[in-house]
Amino acid sequence: MQWEVVIGLENHVQLTTNSKIFSGSSIKFGAEPNTQASPVDLALPGVLPVMNKGAVERAIRFGLAVGAKIAPQSVFARKNYFYPDLPKGYQISQFEDPVVQGGSLTFAFEKDGKLETKTVNLTRAHLEEDAGKSLHEDYHGMSGIDLNRAGTPLLEIVSEPEIRSAAEAIAYAKALHGLVMWLGVCDGNMQEGSFRCDVNVSVRPVGQQEFGTRCEIKNLNSFRFMEEAIHYEVRRQIELIEDGGKVVQATRLWDPDRKETREMRTKEDAQDYRYFPDPDLPPLVIAQEWIDRVKAGMPELPAAMRERFIGDYGLPEYDALILTSSQAMATYYEAVVAKAGRDNAKAAANWLMGDVSSALNRADIAIENSPVEASQLALLLKRIADGTISNNAGKKVFSLMWDAQSADENLADVIIEREGLKQISDTGALEAIVDEVLANNAKSVEQYKAGKEAAINALIGQCMKASKGKANPAQVTELLKKKLAA
Repeated sequence: MQWEVVIGLENHVQLTTNSKIFSGSSIKFGAEPNTQASPVDLALPGVLPVMNKGAVERAIRFGLAVGAKIAPQSVFARKNYFYPDLPKGYQISQFEDPVVQGGSLTFAFEKDGKLETKTVNLTRAHLEEDAGKSLHEDYHGMSGIDLNRAGTPLLEIVSEPEIRSAAEAIAYAKALHGLVMWLGVCDGNMQEGSFRCDVNVSVRPVGQQEFGTRCEIKNLNSFRFMEEAIHYEVRRQIELIEDGGKVVQATRLWDPDRKETREMRTKEDAQDYRYFPDPDLPPLVIAQEWIDRVKAGMPELPAAMRERFIGDYGLPEYDALILTSSQAMATYYEAVVAKAGRDNAKAAANWLMGDVSSALNRADIAIENSPVEASQLALLLKRIADGTISNNAGKKVFSLMWDAQSADENLADVIIEREGLKQISDTGALEAIVDEVLANNAKSVEQYKAGKEAAINALIGQCMKASKGKANPAQVTELLKKKLAA
């Protein structure tokens, strides 16, 4: 039987406020356990929560960026459940009338060896408080509870179940991660829990309209774990069904050591949480004037920048999509083009999506930490464009630049001179090489003159070999054709 994978994501985005969503407590990471939990965070008798205006503004900013409706009035609710890291017995969240409604996100991904783009619709994004954290290490066989995170402001972003593979899910999550950092609403630090992914996975026979029973994999804090967890869960569900079993709706955790998901608890439905409006918080009213003020302070959005890159630099849509996947990447690209010139705009895009991205991935670092600065890469591109070096030599120069980790803006020129990589462009010198190759390769010459045009490639190769790779290939080809036509 052929199976279709159905995936929906819920991303918990920690907002970049200085204090918690309903109290003035700090949200600084790394503090001693239970030193940043106030009576409000714990809902002690006699205290009242007060809405953090900065958290609302960040939610509005996100909603505008994805083309969502900003609710003119939204309500906070108590989500009731009992767990050690939530001692007050409920979480303040939103159920009906979330602050952000609808919207969509467009991203690029690879499918069957081809690069494609996809748009996934968003269901909602709602504000809520985080819970505390259970600690299971170094407590003499006991677990501890750290309530520092209790009350930390979160924006939970929920997608429609329109994702159909692990590759799409990772691409969507990376695009969302890049967007919230671009907007400045989240620092994106997955190791510290600022951006966490819950993945809902189900399978159904191809052609079936009804969804299968889903399982939710909670708190994935790396894209690699997310990909591994999805692949495992898809296999588990298909094998279970094909063996005559039934998938039980449940919350599962990913065990990175055993490379498997394991059941945490059977999945609750909305009615199990007994949502009801929080009596201590009035409805959140967002006037159009407030939305307009937030909109006026927005940066250039990725979609607008993509259109500008296509129009100003003549880039294909896919290139523009990749280069605007993060603000840091877009900034680096524009800095390269500013130095290298618009004639090198496409070459700059190719290098960033190719050699530069490969080097960043191998080193596991972000573009903003690249040891090759934008101005250095720009000079390298200019030297390839003006024929000083070949594209292959450029790759060697880039590798040496990467290893050098020097701030010298003229580093490319220094390496080209030191390594003797300049192309031979002197017509007289090239003519001598071409004449010698033609004299020593009579068979290829005969084949070319007999109509086998591909034979010229062998002659070009011999010229490059004779020049130790330094001959300008374009000039060599032109000279060969001229002499062979004589």
